[in-house]
Amino acid sequence: MPNHRPLVVAEQFGVLASLFPGRIDMGLGRSVGFTDGIRRALGAEKDAAQDFGAQLAELLGWFTGEQRAYPQVHAHPAEGLALPAFVLATGTGADVAAEAGLGLVIGDLRGRDRMLRAIDRYRAGFRPSAWSSAPYVVVSGNVAVADTTAEARRLLAPEAWAMAHSRTRGSFPALTPPEEIATLDMTEKERGFYEEGLSGQLYGTEDEVAAALDELIGRSGADEVLVTTSTYDRDALLDSYRRLARVAGLAGDPVSV
Repeated sequence: MPNHRPLVVAEQFGVLASLFPGRIDMGLGRSVGFTDGIRRALGAEKDAAQDFGAQLAELLGWFTGEQRAYPQVHAHPAEGLALPAFVLATGTGADVAAEAGLGLVIGDLRGRDRMLRAIDRYRAGFRPSAWSSAPYVVVSGNVAVADTTAEARRLLAPEAWAMAHSRTRGSFPALTPPEEIATLDMTEKERGFYEEGLSGQLYGTEDEVAAALDELIGRSGADEVLVTTSTYDRDALLDSYRRLARVAGLAGDPVSV
């Protein structure tokens, strides 16, 4: 959100919520762009996220009609709409969500203990608001399910390599088949980011993933789990989602990607 004026964001979500009543959630994050190129294109500085709390308060004020920075301005059709609002966080954003009284979507399963500490701070510091009367936690991460543990891990390789590439070269490549990634001559730095991208994610057979999810939900007390998996092989991804649906007891529901 720091890359856009709160008024513009409010109007955009207001239009979406008006077109699709009851189907729009508002996810608000501190990111100012993952790479220098993206930040330049957005006209954002690295330290822009420091103003996130103030910008968030202004944004919510456009919906409630309570913002006072621009008393003669109103955000239409956002003003008066009440749609679910969440702060997207990997750490410090959890404190902002607690202070604003918003739901929390938190990721980065790679730093599990760090994530759990942030969730604890969020619940302890939560202030009930017009948006939410109680803490609400959504844990987000990659989940891959296949016949074997190794096969499930391979599903996560394309995105892990894309992240490693972007963090060392400044641009996101198209997802690459796992077979090609296995033959790459990675630098030590690339290899480190690649292995980091694979660590902490949930993958394995249906039984293994069921046990891992039970542990994650038990330790975090999450109200929801948001699965964000992406891979090169779309058929394999669909199969993974179907297996995950069985794990979650949703096998009767249609799954598409």
